[in-house]
Amino acid sequence: MPELPFDSEELEQLILRFNAVMAREDTDIPDPGGNESDDEWPATLQETAGNLDRDEIAAEIEGMDDDQQNALVALFWIGRGDAEPEEWDATTALARDAHDGPVSTYLLGQPEAGDFLAEGLDKMLDYGVD
Repeated sequence: MPELPFDSEELEQLILRFNAVMAREDTDIPDPGGNESDDEWPATLQETAGNLDRDEIAAEIEGMDDDQQNALVALFWIGRGDAEPEEWDATTALARDAHDGPVSTYLLGQPEAGDFLAEGLDKMLDYGVD
């Protein structure tokens, strides 16, 4: 039975932070129309480069060791439906082999990263990982 290389509670906190960042990004309205003074509110919620939340997530992910980063990508792929929990070893190996650039950049570039990580974690826990 595979084991996750990180604590599931810490991962759940990371997932919550991913969802908070992605929720802010969903507020971007490219052409809201209407009154300009009314249109300014979405920008206050918009995630921007250099935002502390985004930077903290990136630093946390990049501070993980290679096994943890590969597992994070594997969880994302399992949650997205690209692999099954039974394929854990092969999926983490694929994540290692496909590694090209910062993992944080890859995951933060995926609009549903938090949802897919949560789904992947749920599938792995249902499968019986520790």
